[in-house]
Amino acid sequence: MFFEVFRPWRLAACLLAWGAGAHALTPAATPPGAAPASVQALYQQHCAACHGAQRLGGMGPALLPESLARLRKPDAIKVIQDGRAATQMLPFKDTLKAEEISALTDWIYTPVKPAPTWSDADIVASRIETAGWKNWPAKPQWQADPMNLFVVVEGGDHHVTLLDGDSFEPIHRFSSRFALHGGPKFTPDGRYVFFGSRDGWITKYDLWNLKTVAEVRAGINMRNIAVSGDGQWVMAANYLPHTVVLFDAELKPVKTYTATTLDGKQSSRVSAVYDAEPRKSFVVALKDIPELWEISYDPQAAPIYDGLVHDYKMGEGIAKPGFQGVRRTPLDEPLDDFFFDQSYAHALGAARPHADGSPSGQVVNLDARRKIATLPIAGMPHLGSGITFDWNGTRVLASPNLQDGTISVIDMKTWKLVKNIATPGPGFFMRSHEKTPYAWTDSMMAPKAKHIMTIIDKRTLEPVAEVKGSPGKTLAHIEFTKDGKYALASLWEDDGALIVYDAATFKEIKRLPMRKPVGKYNLHNKISKSEGTSH
Repeated sequence: MFFEVFRPWRLAACLLAWGAGAHALTPAATPPGAAPASVQALYQQHCAACHGAQRLGGMGPALLPESLARLRKPDAIKVIQDGRAATQMLPFKDTLKAEEISALTDWIYTPVKPAPTWSDADIVASRIETAGWKNWPAKPQWQADPMNLFVVVEGGDHHVTLLDGDSFEPIHRFSSRFALHGGPKFTPDGRYVFFGSRDGWITKYDLWNLKTVAEVRAGINMRNIAVSGDGQWVMAANYLPHTVVLFDAELKPVKTYTATTLDGKQSSRVSAVYDAEPRKSFVVALKDIPELWEISYDPQAAPIYDGLVHDYKMGEGIAKPGFQGVRRTPLDEPLDDFFFDQSYAHALGAARPHADGSPSGQVVNLDARRKIATLPIAGMPHLGSGITFDWNGTRVLASPNLQDGTISVIDMKTWKLVKNIATPGPGFFMRSHEKTPYAWTDSMMAPKAKHIMTIIDKRTLEPVAEVKGSPGKTLAHIEFTKDGKYALASLWEDDGALIVYDAATFKEIKRLPMRKPVGKYNLHNKISKSEGTSH
């Protein structure tokens, strides 16, 4: 029925998978005078061929409440009525009655019962590989600095644009899976990028040859993916099913971890996974269980002792292999999201706001495997979009807040509050660069201030300027060029744009029309783990 961009090379597989014929791509007319069909029958007649008999996806994305969380019902109704340009989603306004469209919409926002499953066999069966990709040229087939490349995710029509970070001219634009989330992840040479979608698909794309290498579906509803520092491993964090899945670099499944307590009595959604390259491991947060996992991809990793051991160096207790094993750190409460300090010795994360208003941020020492401090940040800090930088002889963390119009600055030696910096409203993203004295943050969660970006001097911790878009339109998500001279912001609208600013003067120098550019990511900054961007 809706959303997924058409890819001719997938069509045959989709039709075989769902037993559909050519009629599946054309809305079927409701017989004149027929009694209103049940919503389930409507779905099977008009939608199942593309979205799957159980709403798990096929040529089109999964239609589950978890997958549709960022699409409001009125927008979903509009898509069903009018279709979606440049996709196989055709309009149904002349085929279905308004009340039938409304009923279908309500139904796809309800959970599937019994809850759907996604097994190792399903993962293996879903994998698609482009023949001959290993023989593609081993150099960029375009003229630009491959290290100053931007990958821009356009959520408006589910496309990705590759942008030259010097000329700010598009190199290529291609369709993506539905609702990419968690940011793209790059191999260390910059050749390959991996994307993760809300409905569980991982895509490996060759940036040098502008072609898809392989795809695999890791789950039904996926939170994000991570790629190892050596580029050899990929890990997916799933909400549904409750799993973490490890793949090799060719997206062949290696191991599935069920997200449960050690005794297996409690299961959890997986809220985030990130690569900790200096540790040669993935770090995983569980949304419903107060544990932080570390899964090493180092063949020489130390053994794991889950129980109490008097002296593990003496070989006491029963050890599990450290390589690809789960090293558990108990927490006071689960983490929704987190990021690392520059040393990767600490994970800094936060849970949902406490009812009494007390701080929910935690500092976890990954070596000691315990919480060592509470971050003194009220509200709902968005630590996954925090940044670190040097200030007055110490290292500080700065975090936006989804609940309050405040940037909290924390001393990373004492874990004490340095300052709260007022902004026009709650924000989601904060970014900077080593070669600029300024940090940029949005207020996109504030209805009356979502068009304002605040620029803060990292030396004084004071706001020094504002950049404003049109009132009522969201201006968000900043990213810098490789040299830090330019800052790129998103006009986060379906008829939006990528706006390029001079990072020193804050003046707009270029505007590129785009379809809701929800995020843009500089390849060099990501690979080099710039202190001013997410890792």
